[in-house]
Amino acid sequence: MAERYWNEQIETMPRDEMIKLQSERLVKQIKHVWDNVPYYRKKMEEKGVSPDDIHGIEDLHKLPFLSKTDLRDGYPYGLLAVPLSDCVRIQSTSGTTGKRVVAFYTQNDVDMWEDCVARAITAAGGTKDDVVQVAYGYGLFTGGSGLHGGSHKVGCLTLPMSSGNTERQIQFMIDLGSTILCCTPSYAAYIGETLAEMGYTPDDIKLKAGIFGAEPWTEEMRQQIEKSLGIKAFDIYGLTETSGPGVAFECCEQKGMHINEDNFIAEIIDPETGEPLPDGTKGELVFTSITKEAFPLIRYRTRDICVLSREKCSCGRTLVKMSKPMGRSDDMLIIKGVNVFPSQIETVLIKDFKAAPNYQIIVDRIGTTDTFEIKVELSDDMFSDTIKDVVTLEKKLSADIQQILGIKAKITLVEPKSIPRSEGKAVRVIDKRRLV
Repeated sequence: MAERYWNEQIETMPRDEMIKLQSERLVKQIKHVWDNVPYYRKKMEEKGVSPDDIHGIEDLHKLPFLSKTDLRDGYPYGLLAVPLSDCVRIQSTSGTTGKRVVAFYTQNDVDMWEDCVARAITAAGGTKDDVVQVAYGYGLFTGGSGLHGGSHKVGCLTLPMSSGNTERQIQFMIDLGSTILCCTPSYAAYIGETLAEMGYTPDDIKLKAGIFGAEPWTEEMRQQIEKSLGIKAFDIYGLTETSGPGVAFECCEQKGMHINEDNFIAEIIDPETGEPLPDGTKGELVFTSITKEAFPLIRYRTRDICVLSREKCSCGRTLVKMSKPMGRSDDMLIIKGVNVFPSQIETVLIKDFKAAPNYQIIVDRIGTTDTFEIKVELSDDMFSDTIKDVVTLEKKLSADIQQILGIKAKITLVEPKSIPRSEGKAVRVIDKRRLV
């Protein structure tokens, strides 16, 4: 079947036309923030740059970066670029440290966001004939609102389930014939697990696709979810700071996410020096919002580590692709001097377990020495094995983790269901160290 587009003109736009469009919007946006956001104007003045210096995307590197610290320093209204009376909504991050980041939206901002999500749903095969079950959290979190709005824009029948009450999720899924599931990948895995526990198989549901994001996940986890739910699983990327899910989305090729470049300019920088890096180089992802009115972020450092690619895509879209985030430069664990990303550990666990186990990484410090433990939940079948088999598996996991990371971890295999299940973002890391 031919790949469908929500906005074919934009999604397949020739590169030179996209650069022209981005440049026009960037110039306009820089003037907007200079005139309306004193915080931005001060940062630009400190770097010795003014709107007169910005003629197109080739001048983007002249502008200062913005970080989450800036957003917290500007809380709540310091980065607002329009009168509050022009705003129709706020959303907020789910962060647990420091001040929350509050993002503002005009009606045009909401429309742009929903349009981006509509592109993602359409790329996953969604049409007005589909039933979209939104099991992301609603409220201040952008997941539920974003997929809900995009689903409405496409014209799908939308089930605003939110997260939680998994057995009811499955009952509605069966009774109402849901065809597209939207939630975090860890919750999708849990739904698949619960589906089997309730005595159902993928043949008992009508799901054809899932749109999963808000947390890192691996290709191995994708395959496990696809098998347990009988679907094709698509990645979606976004940040509350830039709008929410829909900044980038996967197509049928499932080899990276297309960035909606008519709204967001993407860069990859060296996380240490801040210098721009060429396409194909791993580094930190930076976004500039060129159509957002109320809360436009210029060169915002996402802290997500990934790669950009402009290789031709079989789906026909010309939008640049970003890889799945390979970790976060700020969430990265440094254990005994070694950089550790949870996704590396998950890859090993899925390889050895042939499935996606529930697990937690626990880091602590005794005196001046880091301790590194990984608790991994056994399946019912494994739990019934002999102690000798369990010890053998622990040793194998420990050896495989050490081979990948270069440091040894204590592997603790625990009883089935003993690690708390998550119905939102999975809590994979518990860092007990006092590192400040």
